[in-house]
Amino acid sequence: MKTEAKVGAFVIVCAAILLATVYRISSSQLKGARDSYRTYLRYAGGLQPGTDVLFGGIKVGLVTAVRPDAQDPTRIEVTLDVKHGTPLNANSVAKLGSVTLVTSPVISISTGSNDAPRLPPGGVIPSQETISVDDTQRKIVALADSARSLLDSVRTAVNNVTGDARVLMANMNQVVGRPNQQHIQNVLANADAMITRLSPKVDQIGDEVAELTRNANIVVGKAGPLLENANGTVSNANNVITKLRDPIQTDLTDIRTTLEEARTLIATLNAATRAKDQNLNEIIDNVRMATGNLNELTDSLKQRPWSLVRIKQPADRKVPK
Repeated sequence: MKTEAKVGAFVIVCAAILLATVYRISSSQLKGARDSYRTYLRYAGGLQPGTDVLFGGIKVGLVTAVRPDAQDPTRIEVTLDVKHGTPLNANSVAKLGSVTLVTSPVISISTGSNDAPRLPPGGVIPSQETISVDDTQRKIVALADSARSLLDSVRTAVNNVTGDARVLMANMNQVVGRPNQQHIQNVLANADAMITRLSPKVDQIGDEVAELTRNANIVVGKAGPLLENANGTVSNANNVITKLRDPIQTDLTDIRTTLEEARTLIATLNAATRAKDQNLNEIIDNVRMATGNLNELTDSLKQRPWSLVRIKQPADRKVPK
């Protein structure tokens, strides 16, 4: 019996040692698997040690301490223990939130950006302030006051519009009253009588316009051949002018050439006269004869300019009968 007691005591002691070893090892591993971070808020909203820390909605740690910042008492320093390997980065933002409306507050951290650098353990997570309940109540009260003022303004405007509508209805009743209705009936009756009197005249004017249109069409139809004859006459005149242009230009060119030759001959005679004084009389006679010939030639050219380019003289034109 004594031996069994010793064996039992030995087993119990070994079990206690094993449990203590396992607890120490597990505690050491659990403690080494977490990283500490800090963030700062203006409003803690009931945070306390043990509050859950969510990263993208997933629980990754707990709040270990909540206290005023030693350097800036206007903000609250929150210390977090987060699982090692959680991808906190420079764009991650911590804010006070809750999973549902009736649950306790939590620290919610956004996932940030994949391109942003990772935060080292002990780093500060940027924070975003949330609106407290008091601020929400104050805003609701201010909104209610504004709504009350707006309702008062709307009530006043509605009263003014109602008054104007009543005045308008009164004016409409006056306009559509019995005297005005009788006046409108008289105006309509007079208009009907005037239309009845003017209908025959309007029909007559319409018939006259139709007759005038028919006459105008007849006149236009008769003027068509005249216009075509006039176009033909103009075309013939253009053809005749085109045919006569070239012979006239040729005759004028020949006359210009003859006059140039006469000028050259006169210049030559003048030079010969200056060079030979002893034959002056003979030269003067020759000049006189040449001048006469030139005069006859000039008269002949004036009377019959075509003789320069035509051998046969054209027949005289007949006197039109």
